[in-house]
Amino acid sequence: MASTSLPSPVTLQPDEARRFLVGQLGLAGPLLPPGARGVRALLKSLRCIQLDPLDVIGTNADLVALARVDGLKRGDVYRHLMPGHAFEHFAKERCLLPASAFPYYREQAATRTPWWSLEERLRRVPEPVLRAVLDEVVSRGPSSPRDLKDHGAVVPIDWSGWKGTARATAMALEVLWARCEVVVCGRVQGGKVYDVPHRALPRMAAATTKHTFERWALLERVEAAGLLSRASGPHWSMLAPVRTSGLPDTLVREGMLEEVSVPGSPRRYLAPRGFRERAFPEPDARMRILGPLDPVLWDRGLVRVAFGFDYIWEVYKPPAQRKWGWYVCPLLHRGRLVGRLEARVREGELQVDNLWREKGVKLDDAALDETLARHAAACGALRVRRPRARVAS
Repeated sequence: MASTSLPSPVTLQPDEARRFLVGQLGLAGPLLPPGARGVRALLKSLRCIQLDPLDVIGTNADLVALARVDGLKRGDVYRHLMPGHAFEHFAKERCLLPASAFPYYREQAATRTPWWSLEERLRRVPEPVLRAVLDEVVSRGPSSPRDLKDHGAVVPIDWSGWKGTARATAMALEVLWARCEVVVCGRVQGGKVYDVPHRALPRMAAATTKHTFERWALLERVEAAGLLSRASGPHWSMLAPVRTSGLPDTLVREGMLEEVSVPGSPRRYLAPRGFRERAFPEPDARMRILGPLDPVLWDRGLVRVAFGFDYIWEVYKPPAQRKWGWYVCPLLHRGRLVGRLEARVREGELQVDNLWREKGVKLDDAALDETLARHAAACGALRVRRPRARVAS
């Protein structure tokens, strides 16, 4: 009879956890080709790139890519991935996902977004409107909501004061998107462009799946996180019911996942099978600006233990409650988090308003200036202005 007990967890020292995360999440060196090929390889490697609409020095998707792939400009992530190579859906919140994931989402999408108020949207948009909007996209091809017939108004969804669309056509597209009857195939100024899967993802629209959604998605999430805490949190997102099911233990018993403990953390983590045997290069000399939702930052508790770095994204905090600033990005250098900056692009200049170095760290000014110049060029800025670094307290 097979044992029902779990194998003993592997113990990773904090510095070992840090080195694994940096390598697993593509931050050790520029191993990917530049430009479009690199972005496509990056998405395949990371499994997902979390999206956020704020565009201060590039969106989060831009920052994730710019930290890992050369030869990119702001906005190239979408230009190089859509259509054909990626689609949007919920993973770690709303993400860009590789086209190969689409068959799993198509089979499960209707029942995997309850927290996104899909049922509430279905009550507000009549089925005939859904069919009419879908038929129009089928006949027109790639379309934004404003390209399509106006089907009147609906009561918008209210999420803690943030209101969604009040246009029936736009809400219908959101429902069709959640059910994978249409996909986002690009973005233009002011919004998303939708198309039907057989045109936007022709190689994957009719593909079949090999595993249940839950099994596939959990294995993918562990690869995407590197070390996935078994405690609840936003790193689980739409997979919260999977976390409390028997599946994580089953995959550990099967040897598909390994359980890990890290001294200094009370939590246990799930790691990919054979993760200790994976070979990664030593971190290179490039300094990297990390997006607030970079995968290496998903688990702030693990970041504290493995990197000795406290990071809170304060963008949604009232100004009086912020310690650092509105949109502050960590700086990674030689595999360590060494500082943070707050910057904006204004009038053709990348302006660093605030710059901090971690206590006990001497920032490499040459590496910092190089990364700021590279980032300014990617954002179309001609100059860089930065202050001297203050010590983080």
